[in-house]
Amino acid sequence: MRLRRKRRIVRAMRKSLQLRVKQDHTNNIRKGDILLVTTVRNEAIRIPYFLQYYRRMGVSHFLIVDNGSADGLMDHLAGQSDISVWYTDSSYKSAGYGIDWMNSLKRRYAHDHWTLVVDPDEFFIYPFCDSRPINALTDWLDNSAIRSFSAMLLDMYPKGRLDETPYHEGQDPLEIANWFDAGNYTISKNREYGNLWIQGGPRARMFFKDAPKRAPALNKTPLVKWDKHYAYASSTHALLPRGLNLVYEEWGGEKASGMLLHTKFLDTFAHKAGEELLRKQHYAGSYEYAAYAQALREQPQLWCKWSERYINWRQLEILGLMSKGNWA
Repeated sequence: MRLRRKRRIVRAMRKSLQLRVKQDHTNNIRKGDILLVTTVRNEAIRIPYFLQYYRRMGVSHFLIVDNGSADGLMDHLAGQSDISVWYTDSSYKSAGYGIDWMNSLKRRYAHDHWTLVVDPDEFFIYPFCDSRPINALTDWLDNSAIRSFSAMLLDMYPKGRLDETPYHEGQDPLEIANWFDAGNYTISKNREYGNLWIQGGPRARMFFKDAPKRAPALNKTPLVKWDKHYAYASSTHALLPRGLNLVYEEWGGEKASGMLLHTKFLDTFAHKAGEELLRKQHYAGSYEYAAYAQALREQPQLWCKWSERYINWRQLEILGLMSKGNWA
């Protein structure tokens, strides 16, 4: 595993040569700042609320890789002193689905910083997020000698057809996509990395009902006290060294965990899915997007009679989907 980690880091350093600086405000990063790293493509419609959400949470600086956007994304990012941007039109797939680019940025700028790695359609929540900023969580993690924090991906969707309610730039997507599956999740242990492997929810129910083992993984570890010797190995599903993946209790009890509210399923989804199906830059030749396209032609909504409307993090803890552990 140590050799594999070194290879990932060397690979990230090599792929960093594909990045061209568009806006560098990294000299504004201060000790103790919480950073956010993401890779985006044609997400101008989402980025205003995304930035607002994470600034309000307590993120101090955004490190953004723009992978070939052509929708005016930089118009939303230019001149903002808490945002640094790198551009590349190189292959997302050959860069480990963006992980190599982000590993390289974290190695250079995020050492000894608590760092979030999320997609622009993912909204991190954690215990007490309605009353405590994220640095309250990271302070508690530091005091507990915990260096990584897990969050299950929870697919959110609207009631009715996905194309029924238009999403507007700057809007909170949870105003539209505010339903989720409360159950039908499976958990197994990945022996290679020692992490839990979670599948299920509406994507397994709707798009992979005949092949549930091919459904997308929902386990993520998006918040890490980064070290330049760390590397994500498989999206944010698995980390190296392996010990960072032990975000659960093996012998009873509960560790604190969060949730990533995944707002992919808006009226913008059909266009996005069609684009990604043609580009074939996602896992397994974009098999996942082919499944989306096929199923949505037959049934253009994810809501069902067992769907539950989202209220807050406490609701998700009651349902057993996240936990405050021993954080009081």
